[in-house]
Amino acid sequence: MTTEASLERYSRQIRFPGVGEDGQRRLLASRVTLCGCGALGTVLANALVRAGVGFLRLIDRDFIETSNLQRQVLFDEHDVAANLPKAEAAARKLAAINSSVHVEPVVADIDRSNILELTEDADLILDGTDNFEVRYLINDVAVKLGKPWVYGGCIGSHGQTMTILPGETPCLRCVFEAAPAPGEAGTCETAGVLGPMVNIIASLQATEALKILTGRRDKINRELLYFDIWDNVQRRIKIAPLLGKVDCPCCKHRRFEWLDGAHGSQTTSLCGRNAVQVSHRTPAKLNFEEMASHLGKMGEVSYNRFLLKFKVEDYEFTVFPDGRAIIKGTADVDKARTLYAKYIGH
Repeated sequence: MTTEASLERYSRQIRFPGVGEDGQRRLLASRVTLCGCGALGTVLANALVRAGVGFLRLIDRDFIETSNLQRQVLFDEHDVAANLPKAEAAARKLAAINSSVHVEPVVADIDRSNILELTEDADLILDGTDNFEVRYLINDVAVKLGKPWVYGGCIGSHGQTMTILPGETPCLRCVFEAAPAPGEAGTCETAGVLGPMVNIIASLQATEALKILTGRRDKINRELLYFDIWDNVQRRIKIAPLLGKVDCPCCKHRRFEWLDGAHGSQTTSLCGRNAVQVSHRTPAKLNFEEMASHLGKMGEVSYNRFLLKFKVEDYEFTVFPDGRAIIKGTADVDKARTLYAKYIGH
């Protein structure tokens, strides 16, 4: 039950005309699934819990490392020493910030086998991930269930965000027909990322979330926003005309290829070799020269037209032109997927 005393906590937000008491009550009754609790995810979770979202499900497969602290705002050195999963550490911090919000930490790898269950009871899905495979899964499930979601991504000094309202705006596949091939784009590990850029994109995402959850769809941004804070570039890309005009397999034909398993990665532990193979159902020809330029910052890289090899963190990667990789040094499939996303991308 919402009381006057509990509303007082949000008095400054309620005084803003765009929210008001009715909007605040809507927030308190809302449910959000946040996919990823790293850089974008921690800023998003912090903003939403302070704003009074009633229920927040945090999903992340990873553990906290010292290199995360530069931009992942809910974590500190004690969390690193405790070897805590990101979702659990974040939930503990958020409980101390606002104990009236129900935060559910889920330590899991988001894939097509669990994403429906993790999102079907949510009013909104938020993207705090660092790879396109999960984003396309989010897009599929959001369109299938008719749920709004907010995309965001950052790398280096640039970032972008867009809001997807199934049936009202273009979906992710209308705008980005296909995911970049593994190794095609840098990752935070290979290209770096500026903390302020993360805060800008996540703050825009959080504001969109507040608009959706308070019922102010008339205020929602319907463009793709792009920023490069190092080179002082801002762009607003009009994407609304794409709705119904592109032959989108997802929102036009309702083919949920990522959710159904036609696209995406699959992993196999290689018995007796302490290695895992990660492969893709939709192979793409990789550019080894471009990959080597990214990965060369991590250590020694060698390649020919048949394969690329590099070593990092005591793991040995052998990558093939179709995106398949054998990661030696672990038999843990989840760890291998994390390493693949961290150093190769996707």
